[in-house]
Amino acid sequence: MESNEPNKIGRSPSLNIIPLVGVIWQRRFFWYFSTRISSARHAATKILAIHFKYLGDAAIVTPALRAIKEHFPHCALHVLTPAEFAPIYQYLPWLDKVWGVPRSRGHARPKETWPIIRALRRERFDRSVDFVGNDRGAILTLLCGARQRLGPTAAGGFFGRRFCYTERIHERSLDPAWLQRYLQVLAVWGVQPPRSLEMEVRADPKLDQFAEQLLPDKMIVCHLATGQAKKDWPIAHWAGFHKLASAAGLELVFMSGNSARERLLLETLRKSAPGISVLPVLPDVAALLAVLRRGRLFISGDTGPLHCAAGLGVPVIGLFGTDNSLAHAAPLYRSEQVIRGGPCTCDGHSYTCYSSQPCMAAISADDLLRRVQQVLASV
Repeated sequence: MESNEPNKIGRSPSLNIIPLVGVIWQRRFFWYFSTRISSARHAATKILAIHFKYLGDAAIVTPALRAIKEHFPHCALHVLTPAEFAPIYQYLPWLDKVWGVPRSRGHARPKETWPIIRALRRERFDRSVDFVGNDRGAILTLLCGARQRLGPTAAGGFFGRRFCYTERIHERSLDPAWLQRYLQVLAVWGVQPPRSLEMEVRADPKLDQFAEQLLPDKMIVCHLATGQAKKDWPIAHWAGFHKLASAAGLELVFMSGNSARERLLLETLRKSAPGISVLPVLPDVAALLAVLRRGRLFISGDTGPLHCAAGLGVPVIGLFGTDNSLAHAAPLYRSEQVIRGGPCTCDGHSYTCYSSQPCMAAISADDLLRRVQQVLASV
């Protein structure tokens, strides 16, 4: 006798499988689209790095910029810097854009700056980091309009400077060495130090011929003066070093900055050491980088061109004496790249050293020659 009752045994497997299949596909659907949305957001992250300080500091910050790119590998990373320092970053392949702002000490220059700010606002940055935290950087941080705005804060500055940032770290907690300080600022975002702490600078390849005309042979480039008189190595010591180096068969060429004081020091050296080779005044930072790249070795007490040369991969020797230079810049270098002077008795704020025994004078010409020979032997 046949039964009209449905075959429960034959239908039960399909009834049990359908909900299971639905759950699996639902999970796959949400996993796929949540991953795509997360990736899209990560890829769309736009970060503006702001740095307004001095020439050497512009080179020092490059490892910190690399740390951002390593932590946010798909981000669009832009840099906002004084226009005169833009060549330091212009040819770094992992930066997406460099914005140069006209700068004059004590003058805002709104006519030139405002169109740049409007263009920056149109970029709609997700994050910005001001590495320095001075008045100019804080104001530009606020005006550029990123949603997350990170920066260091310190006493002083205009009222309300700290409110320009949405995320802050106090300067008191930061390391005195500039690079470590920049990395500690980024640690607020969870950014780890980069794989390499080496500075990175690229010269404009279009200036190669110009640089070759000025420096046709691989010579040792000596940068004579510094931005502060107390950091200068004495002219008599430079003259003595030129004499010793020439006797050892080393070819030197001297250069200096463009200020009247620095050019006067170069003329004084000409009189003390007749026949020395001297580079002409270089028009801008782009030209400086192109010439520095051709050097066999670069020697300087001025950390600005010293850091640039190191970033270009040129062997360097830095002459350090004053306490602030030792604290801020010397930690960047290996021991053979640094010659330290005697104890510094300056107060750290004066422009000129009034000590009867200046720390820089403790570095002898013989000391420098031995270090030059040591560095060249290892190249």
